[in-house]
Amino acid sequence: MYDSILSDLKQKKYAPIYFLMGEEPYYIDLLSDYFQNEILDESQQAFDLTVVYGKDTDIATVINIAKRFPVMSPYHVLIVKEAQHIRDMDKLSFYLKQVSPTTILVICYKYGKVDGRQKWVNELKKTGVLFESKKLRDYEMAPWIGKYARSKDLIVEDKALMMLVDFLGTDLSKVANEIDKLAITQQKDNKTITPEIIEKNIGISKDYNVFELQDALIQKDAVKANRIINYLAENKKAPPMQMVLSTLFSFFSNLMIFHYLPSKTVESAAAEFKIHPFIARNYVKAAKTFNAMKTMHIISYMRETDARSKGIDNQSADDGDLLKELVFKILH
Repeated sequence: MYDSILSDLKQKKYAPIYFLMGEEPYYIDLLSDYFQNEILDESQQAFDLTVVYGKDTDIATVINIAKRFPVMSPYHVLIVKEAQHIRDMDKLSFYLKQVSPTTILVICYKYGKVDGRQKWVNELKKTGVLFESKKLRDYEMAPWIGKYARSKDLIVEDKALMMLVDFLGTDLSKVANEIDKLAITQQKDNKTITPEIIEKNIGISKDYNVFELQDALIQKDAVKANRIINYLAENKKAPPMQMVLSTLFSFFSNLMIFHYLPSKTVESAAAEFKIHPFIARNYVKAAKTFNAMKTMHIISYMRETDARSKGIDNQSADDGDLLKELVFKILH
């Protein structure tokens, strides 16, 4: 829906009101920035652009501002940022009954959403645009990063892609910012992003990361696994303990499911978990290393490690010690 909204805006097809909500702020910010910077030119913005913040206003004030007529342009653009702090949002219904045809009202409601069953929300859907920016799931990040990189004329190698997914998580703004940096630093004749480029420009080690730790466990390479654990424990830029555990827990939980799939192939894993085939092949390998019973035990070990990392039944072991103990249990 983001693409269709942006397409309409570029064609100067405006609705009288836009309600932008959702757990993912990235697309809300993109649309808000477009409304603020692209609808009016600089000379018009001084007279016909108003930006208010939810903490400092209420709906009655917003409605009064929305009823103002533009001075230097066909439209008055009113942007309400951080609207999630406005408590009387339901009173917007008074404005929806008779919206100003010369005002473009943009309400940015981040990190949540309104109840779609409310009467005023249904009125809003008829009058304007209701957009929900949903948080991406872990399995959606690799395709998203690949697509965004291509929009910047970059090609990300599979391993480099996994490094970005592991290190940056699902924060789209952070991911986009890092890829934008790569687009600037890359030479015109070299648009391929390799693990070495990721390591050099973003600071993610191509050899000492969660993806490599997972691979070492699958290969039952105790030396490599412990080398990575030591690096993660000592390096301040390394992913935190909870991120490491979360990634490993997700992998082994999926591995448990994989054990009971009718077809245990790369294709079936990719389809079941909605992941890149490059990642899916690890499940085929891991299933040969860890049977279903061992996988169940590993999941139990990780739950125990997670609890101990939060101080439960743990008097002195630090994160590094806990990870070393976990790796030992997984490999033996």
